[in-house]
Amino acid sequence: MSDATLHNATQDPDDFAVSISDSVESFIVAVTEVAKGDEPDSAVPFLLLEISQLLLTGGRLGAHEDFVPDERYEPDTGPEPDVDELRERFAALLDPVDVYSEVFDPYVPRSEPVASRISDDLADIITDLRHGLAHYRAGRVSEALWWWQFSYLSNWGPTASAALRALQSLVAHVRLDQPLVELDGLDTDSGVTGDEERLAEEAGKVMVAEIAGPLGLRGM
Repeated sequence: MSDATLHNATQDPDDFAVSISDSVESFIVAVTEVAKGDEPDSAVPFLLLEISQLLLTGGRLGAHEDFVPDERYEPDTGPEPDVDELRERFAALLDPVDVYSEVFDPYVPRSEPVASRISDDLADIITDLRHGLAHYRAGRVSEALWWWQFSYLSNWGPTASAALRALQSLVAHVRLDQPLVELDGLDTDSGVTGDEERLAEEAGKVMVAEIAGPLGLRGM
């Protein structure tokens, strides 16, 4: 179904909702399987593919006119499923490349990079997607679409985009046989400035050969 037809008055809106929900559920299932660590050698390329596909779904939501929920106040979806175990599994699986630097908003002048974690990003994305899926499974389709669209624009879209950029950069470094820079001691609680010279002094070199095999990037 072409996105150009989304505003066609004769189109069944449920078709769009089904497509979005299928994509959301597919991402959740696939990424949860990766977190189990059964195939660590394929983790990075698989995540690159899954997040890329999810962002296509997000693009469709972002390009659509605003969804309006049926109710003025959001119905309670019950307790949110715990994602701490998934977060911890990804932190272990992606070590030592879990932490990366990202500019929070590219349109803010002189924005400084901040430290982020791919493991945190994945947990946050899944939390947002599950929340909308709870509405959808309860039959509140308009509420689910509103939530997925709103949270795409406000949270999981930027988060997924940042994680994708980090994963793509990682793949590029390995494919192009370029050393990676590891920020020694950098954590999400610490500040990161735009001073490239200072970052260079703090950085330790991690050779591609040391991470390509464990992360499934050698010989792809």
